Amino acid sequence: MHKRMLIQAASALVALQFLAVPVFAAGSGSGGGSDQTTTQCKKGEVWDKKKQKCVPPKEGMLDDDSIYDAGHALAMAGRYDEAIAVLSLAANKQDPRILNYLGYSHRHSGRVAVGLGYYEEALRIDPNYTLVREYLGEAHLQIGDLAGAQQQLTEIEKRSGKGSREYGMLAEQIDHFMRG
Repeated sequence: MHKRMLIQAASALVALQFLAVPVFAAGSGSGGGSDQTTTQCKKGEVWDKKKQKCVPPKEGMLDDDSIYDAGHALAMAGRYDEAIAVLSLAANKQDPRILNYLGYSHRHSGRVAVGLGYYEEALRIDPNYTLVREYLGEAHLQIGDLAGAQQQLTEIEKRSGKGSREYGMLAEQIDHFMRG
């Protein structure tokens, strides 16, 4: 099974390099105000905080914080392919936040092995990023790896305790998985 997953991941990565990064809707989710990502910009545009309007995105036009905000908002809205396209515009390809939501979006798009790779890379950079550990645990459950999920739960507990949001969310997913 491990060999099959590696082959699937390699195939997915090869396929990804042939895809042009399409232009999708995005915006900023920071500041606590309305989310222009999903409320103002049409498909093919991103919210530009400086110009205060939707514009066609280009690599380098947005700072990585804006790209993260936009990718996060798109991922949370279930617009995973759009999130991947926007997050791929980040200048810092090693930002654990960007890697986390690339993993999340790929996983929720059915490319679990690709998502696992992004999560592992994010944790290599920041082993204390418990949100990545929560999502990695959920990915392990998706492929039927209860032990892998429990390992991430233990790691979250070591870093932030049983009272943390990430611990509670993953513990709930594990409980649901065990009940069948």
